Amino acid sequence: MARFTLTEKLAILSDAARYDASCASSGTTRRDSRDGKGLGSTEGSGICHSYAPDGRCISLLKILMTNFCIYDCAYCINRVSSNVARARFSVDEVVQLTIEFYRRNYIEGLFLSSGIIRSPDATMEAMVQIARRLREAEGFRGYIHLKTIPDAAPELIEQAGLFADRLSINVELPTDTAVRTYAPEKNPVTIRKAMGDVKERKAVAGERSYRGRRGPRFAPAGQSTQMIVGADGATDATILGQSTRLYGDYGLRRVYYSAFSPIPDASAVLPLIKPPLVREHRLYQADWLLRFYGFDVGEITAARTDGNLDLDMDPKLAWALQNRALFPVDVNRAGRGMLLRVPGFGTRTVGRILQTRRHRTIRYDDLLRMGAALKKARAFIVARDWQPGALTDSADLRARFAPPPVQLQLI
Repeated sequence: MARFTLTEKLAILSDAARYDASCASSGTTRRDSRDGKGLGSTEGSGICHSYAPDGRCISLLKILMTNFCIYDCAYCINRVSSNVARARFSVDEVVQLTIEFYRRNYIEGLFLSSGIIRSPDATMEAMVQIARRLREAEGFRGYIHLKTIPDAAPELIEQAGLFADRLSINVELPTDTAVRTYAPEKNPVTIRKAMGDVKERKAVAGERSYRGRRGPRFAPAGQSTQMIVGADGATDATILGQSTRLYGDYGLRRVYYSAFSPIPDASAVLPLIKPPLVREHRLYQADWLLRFYGFDVGEITAARTDGNLDLDMDPKLAWALQNRALFPVDVNRAGRGMLLRVPGFGTRTVGRILQTRRHRTIRYDDLLRMGAALKKARAFIVARDWQPGALTDSADLRARFAPPPVQLQLI
């Protein structure tokens, strides 16, 4: 086996980590300043960006401990049968990289995942050791997100939660049948049990003893999961239904959707790779509507008969076009629930509308100042000085929002 330098390992294992969703910015163009022009780079070092609950952007070192794996999950680039360059960090190397990057103010935290080496317990034990060393030996107080292994011993996952801010346990695919088909070494029951154990352990950590003391903190940023979409035949209705159950049953902070594509070089066949990425984006939008806007899965996926989302426009707009009889909405009289269903109105905009109309009547220009996207909203609202007239029921309303046709290149 070839021996790699630390820099070479970082290049391999940071690239391999891009398939692990972490609320990180990705998919941008490749840029660097090696030609002497400009400053900064989007390549190579494994640094990604995530967002704290207060909206603050934080930089993370996002790496795999190793991309060796004893499992053969059909959808994973790092499966045992895959012909990819392999590398492995030692515990010392991950700790060293994290501390050195932190001291140079490159990062504020670590996102660590791994392939399975030797056994789930052996892999999880090494990841826990990294987190423990960072906290106890190095005094590291930055953010740590660990992708845990559900097959590992429960006590190892419990230890991980004592040192990490957030834990992830991946459900892998939308249905149990798909998991058994494409990831036969993984057990959906084991995955859900591990998620339930994390939820229970976190609840216990938040309780006070009879003396009023709390136990040691446990994964204070909660747990999340990742779901591969497009590897099986699950519809968007099935995917979103599963996400709704996961949020309710395990108190997840986030379900991350990861578009699957068997195409190895996306840059060479962009028109083919685009639909999976658009679908991923629409699922995130629909997920947001389910969690914060009062929609249910049946409403969001009703625009099409096949149970999938409309790829040409966002789910709220597609729903509004299918339910024009409910519009236009009077912004000076409608309740919060209906205002949240207006395309172009976000939760902050609705909050500002409700606050402002206590004191005066809202005009069209007021909505602009409140941050409403009136290009979408104008056909669905009434204000003191605005009436959509026949626009709401016009035959070409959908065409106004649908993307224009694009001429594909033949070469």
